[in-house]
Amino acid sequence: MKLLVLGGSSFVGRAVVEDGLRRGWTVTTFNRGRGAVVDERVQRLLGDRLRREDLAVLAEGTWDSVVDTWSGAPRAARDSAAALADRVTRYLYVSSGSVYAPPPPLGGDESAATVDAAPDAEDGDYPALKRGSELAIEAAFGDRALFARAGAILGPHEDVGRLPWWLLRMDRGGEVLAPGPADLALQYIDARDLARWLLDAASDGLSGAFNVVSRSGHATMGTLLDACRQVTGGTARLTWVDPGHVHRAGIQAWSDLPIWLPPDHEYRGMHEADVERAHAAGLECRPVQDTVKDTWQWLLSIDKQPPLRPDLERPGLDAAAERAALARWHAGPGGR
Repeated sequence: MKLLVLGGSSFVGRAVVEDGLRRGWTVTTFNRGRGAVVDERVQRLLGDRLRREDLAVLAEGTWDSVVDTWSGAPRAARDSAAALADRVTRYLYVSSGSVYAPPPPLGGDESAATVDAAPDAEDGDYPALKRGSELAIEAAFGDRALFARAGAILGPHEDVGRLPWWLLRMDRGGEVLAPGPADLALQYIDARDLARWLLDAASDGLSGAFNVVSRSGHATMGTLLDACRQVTGGTARLTWVDPGHVHRAGIQAWSDLPIWLPPDHEYRGMHEADVERAHAAGLECRPVQDTVKDTWQWLLSIDKQPPLRPDLERPGLDAAAERAALARWHAGPGGR
């Protein structure tokens, strides 16, 4: 198999490159050359996909599949898909569950309504950018396109900072505000499991939209945070705080406390999507303990300095806000 990865130097794209090489596939990347070289066996094509003339380098080859993780202007996906329509058999796009019209329905499957978007847009919010890119790719590839609508993506090399924040917070030790309930079900996908499923799907000739995350409850806030505490030495002390108190303290779900969405949150459907189509197509998700352990080992290898995407806000709760919220929690009902 001959695989082309648009990007391929960070996080999900990197995981796809590594999985392709592990299979013995011929792997080519197309990017600006600013990221790390994942492996010397990779053929590197250089260019900026926002410059249409740079896509001319893609006319020099043919591939069985292309994997694209783009989250910018849909017109770049449109131009890339047009350039590759006669040179690639299948186009696999890492999309997002954010493409569903808000709020995402509990138990929603791939038939749920999506946000309004345009395939030639120059800008927009994240859901519209992802959905616009889907439309652009579908216009060029039709039933040769696959859309992997992922949720929270975790694992080594994460450049969003969600799991790294929890791990580094546990590493600091002391009392940690753990947002309850502890048995709150989570949905997420390890980037390596996503990469493996994508390339299996390419081999199997799959097409269409798939919600590609774990089943709800594959992990809980309790199992996730306990795994983070254990791998970082076990000195942190978890204090479970109910969602109402977290809200009254002005602490934001998802951004201040990464991954967490309380039971009554309007976006709770992000942890309760119907994923049976992807699992029927072979999706397998490793235990949360493995994802946490491997992410911690990666953080240690880079001196606990995870690279973060410059276009995203840094996630995590301010230390002073955490201490204040915990103090009010311990003060009892009168202090809450």
